[in-house]
Amino acid sequence: MAELANCVQCGRLFAKSYRPTCEQCYKEDERLFEIVYKFIRKKANRQASIMEVSKATEVPEKTILRFVKEGRIRASQFPGLSYPCDRCGEGILEGRICNSCNQSLQKDLRTHDEVTQKQQMKERITYHTEK
Repeated sequence: MAELANCVQCGRLFAKSYRPTCEQCYKEDERLFEIVYKFIRKKANRQASIMEVSKATEVPEKTILRFVKEGRIRASQFPGLSYPCDRCGEGILEGRICNSCNQSLQKDLRTHDEVTQKQQMKERITYHTEK
């Protein structure tokens, strides 16, 4: 059974089923997606950046970026549609952070684990004295 919710795009009240948007916003989103996809499907436009696609189609950059992040447009097929890493801002084609930031975070986590293990080992050491 659907519950009442406010549309995340326009704020209208609607019966939410599986989408966070109302029917009108959903249809508008689909219309914008078709415009963008038709543009980038053309061989001459496959290398276009998000800004170039936005200017040519008059679809807001934010909307195009959302399509890419949602996986509706595969940035791996359209390398010009990279978006910024959440940590450093470098252009990436998938995920939320770039490989460099991912490796840095992995290193920091390993270091943290090692420090935590050393502290736990120190806490386990007990000293016994003879009477």
